[in-house]
Amino acid sequence: MNTQSSIEHEKFQTGGVTIVSSAHAVHDTYTAFLPALLPVLIEKFTLTNTLAGLLSVFLTIPSLLQPFIGHLADRANLRLLIILTPAITGAAMSLLSIAPTYGFLIFLLILAGLSSASLHAIGPVLSGTFAGKKLGRGMSFWMVGGELGRALGPLIVVTAIGYLTLDGIPWLMIAGVFTSIFLYGKLKSITTQPHNNGNHIPWKTGLKLMRKVMAPIAILIFARSMMVATLTTFMPTYLTSEGSSLWVAGASLSILETAGVVGAFLSGSLSDRFGRRRMLVISFIGTPIFMFLFIFTKGILQVPLLILLGFFGISITPVIMAIVLENFPDNRSFANGVYMAFSFALMASATLFVGKLADLVNLRFTFIISAGLILCGLPFIRLLPKSIKII
Repeated sequence: MNTQSSIEHEKFQTGGVTIVSSAHAVHDTYTAFLPALLPVLIEKFTLTNTLAGLLSVFLTIPSLLQPFIGHLADRANLRLLIILTPAITGAAMSLLSIAPTYGFLIFLLILAGLSSASLHAIGPVLSGTFAGKKLGRGMSFWMVGGELGRALGPLIVVTAIGYLTLDGIPWLMIAGVFTSIFLYGKLKSITTQPHNNGNHIPWKTGLKLMRKVMAPIAILIFARSMMVATLTTFMPTYLTSEGSSLWVAGASLSILETAGVVGAFLSGSLSDRFGRRRMLVISFIGTPIFMFLFIFTKGILQVPLLILLGFFGISITPVIMAIVLENFPDNRSFANGVYMAFSFALMASATLFVGKLADLVNLRFTFIISAGLILCGLPFIRLLPKSIKII
């Protein structure tokens, strides 16, 4: 009985992984509304780039609660949080377009951020559970969902603005509600708790054990945080400042994220076979090269560079997540929550800094600095533990 259960847990369960990844896709479609809406919100509320970047901070700051959420998920079944997140985030993000004040924008973004923190603390671990031994592949599926959502989100919202106007955007929340209803039917028998109930390692001991792995990961995230902030938050604003239309700017972000979908699908699976560190090195070398080329290129030539940027730059997250999950099997939700918390915190800080730097100088100079900073992370990849290759 136990042997059969163990074998089952080692299998890659495509159906389960796909369902969780689909929830991620719908959820992140809504959170991707913000970058495409920024030019509109900047004009509506007469915002500086700093205040505009601060909106992204309000969306991400609740992620600091992810270690707490993950710690609870290791000890109690929090499946209901995953089920409700598409509906809650969908409603909050769809209402941004009709927010009467900047303060109400903040309220909606914090609400969406709390929902997002719940999904991102628990969802990857559940996907990893369904993935069995193939953690890299499981994280690829998870990230494909997120990247697909972030690719579709900008296109959906700018297209909806064209057909429904800003006042009609709240209707988009309906898809999130239906997704939550679907998830309730599909996930009602699952649990967020690990098979050992997560009780083997106390959280204080877990934090001490995590330092050797989390310290270099934090440095790697810091090195690429400005790049991710400039590309995923300020790309539409940058391109509109360079003369592009809102639709073209939103479409460019979708191109970037679509390439990230392909890269995310491949990177995790390839890291199972060829090693996590090797995939990280490729990303940290290729990304700054293509980013520099993008900055100094104009027009249609930027499209292939956007594809390469998405493929090499955004797609590496499944590899890092697989490193976290495989090194802390007894407290996966807690470890993932810690990782996601400082990841989101660094991203929020980078977004705010990017906005401030853009106000002081300009977005072009900010993009250049962001590309150069990535190279600083290369020496720290060797500090990460080697992964077990799976054929």
